[in-house]
Amino acid sequence: MLFVLNQTNSIANQFLAEMRDANSQQDKFRFRKNEERLGEILAYEVSKSFSYTASEVTTPLGIANINLPDVQPVLATILRAGLPLHQGFMNFFDQSDSAFVTACRKVKKSGNFTIQVDHISTPNLDGKTLIMIDTMLATGQSLVLVCKELMAQYKIADLHIVSVIASMEGIAHVRANLPKAKVWVCAVDEEMTSKSYIVPGLGDAGDLAFGEKA
Repeated sequence: MLFVLNQTNSIANQFLAEMRDANSQQDKFRFRKNEERLGEILAYEVSKSFSYTASEVTTPLGIANINLPDVQPVLATILRAGLPLHQGFMNFFDQSDSAFVTACRKVKKSGNFTIQVDHISTPNLDGKTLIMIDTMLATGQSLVLVCKELMAQYKIADLHIVSVIASMEGIAHVRANLPKAKVWVCAVDEEMTSKSYIVPGLGDAGDLAFGEKA
């Protein structure tokens, strides 16, 4: 399943446009805030896919009937670029636990790269719904590797993958390797550079949010 937010016009387009805009990107706070806002919007959309149970809430004047979600997902992110998007999800799923992964590209002299996962800090994921959050879904290699490592350790009930911008190649890689995953993105771009940056994309999300790496 693939959900693309900008296929329907909404205020989310403004937040996405500002994240992409080279002039707006000079304001790190606004970049992070727009990413957080998009996280909130995507969290709302993801919540529609959950199961719900009828419940009663006692008000000062009586009883109100309301359907409440059966699921409190675990929110996972790959450091560091995904942190603002993760915050947006935490704002909505405020009772959820979180997991954090450190992973990076190891570039070879040939220009090719491998993905190295250095550390995973996670609650028990057995029987849980996992939402894996990362700003850019470029090649998809990092997300697939991390998800497979978690799936090897735990019996995850349901897997959602969330990004702001994805490449066609990245989506294809996820579908080929994680066929049961539900993918939620704000936009899909068709091209990537030789260094696997999405075009037109928005640049290096981690650097734009937190400053350039030494």
